[in-house]
Amino acid sequence: MIFERSLQRELAYTAGAVFMVLLTIMLTTMMIRIVGFAAQGQVDPRDVLVLIGLTVIGYMAVMLIVTMFVSILFVLTRWYKDSEMVVWFASGVSLTRLIKPVATFATPILILILFFAFVGWPWSNAQSKLIRARFQQRDEVSLLAPGQFRESPATHRVFFIESMSSDQARVENVFVTTTENGKVSVIVSRTGHTETQKNGDRFVVLENGRRYDGEPGHPDFRISEFQRYGVKIQSQPVVATPTASSTSTPGLLRQPTAENLAEFAWRCGLPLIAINLMLLAIPLAYQNPRRGRTINLVMAVLIYLTYSNLLNVVQSQIEQGKLPFGVGLVALHIVVLALVAFLFWLRVRNRPLFTRAMFSRATQGS
Repeated sequence: MIFERSLQRELAYTAGAVFMVLLTIMLTTMMIRIVGFAAQGQVDPRDVLVLIGLTVIGYMAVMLIVTMFVSILFVLTRWYKDSEMVVWFASGVSLTRLIKPVATFATPILILILFFAFVGWPWSNAQSKLIRARFQQRDEVSLLAPGQFRESPATHRVFFIESMSSDQARVENVFVTTTENGKVSVIVSRTGHTETQKNGDRFVVLENGRRYDGEPGHPDFRISEFQRYGVKIQSQPVVATPTASSTSTPGLLRQPTAENLAEFAWRCGLPLIAINLMLLAIPLAYQNPRRGRTINLVMAVLIYLTYSNLLNVVQSQIEQGKLPFGVGLVALHIVVLALVAFLFWLRVRNRPLFTRAMFSRATQGS
């Protein structure tokens, strides 16, 4: 029908605009957050853009849910405001007839939500953890930067170099201090270079320098000079600790621990939330043309926040063993679906969801 095509076209245009707004907000927020991590030395500045992209992929399912819900609500609310819905109802189109065109519009979005919830979310989390672990567990040579004091995460060493060649093979004016068992060892040298032994061990070989060994607060320091002195480079294997959020969906089912089942219930909850909110937006969009539309929008925001927070509560209860997995998987969504059916019933009987008398009584009671 013409009205169905018109509705789907307007929903598509509105969804594109809403998604771009949400994406801009997400990119801005993540850029500020991840750049802050880079400034604190928690991530490599060269990985900032990659981490932002991975974060956006991880939260894409949530953004698509909000996009679909807000788009349906905005379009239908405008139709009520401009009396277009009155025309369609007068033509014999019932409220339930809106489900078909809305579902046709939402089907591609629901498929994307399924993909990003079950595939995109764990993959992006796993890649982000790997990048962070690789940066945190890098070897000591990669820490060196001309003119800066750098502390090794693997040992109690502090490095300082004045200059370094472009390939990090040679350094000049080196300062290394090591603290171990209450004793301090300070090494200074004019030049140095890196060497790799046949067994794979790597060393920074310092040349023409001095070593000072002693205990702070005591004058009996030992001073020795050397022509060559090797400092072994400590390195650690890159190991990203697996968590439920970074485990693939088949991996969660292969190891059905409480934490994994809770994560699986959360992932399943995202498409179920999307379906319920898609249906909920139809009766919730009812609008009296003589009144403002603020109430519906406020209620929509509150409903979404409440629904998503309840899903997080259910996940936490399953993880703690306080709620059976089967109950936590479907109970919340069945309750919301019953609420949607009740709202449809109210609208079919032409009863307003929110009346001025309700708010008047609430004001007098407070």
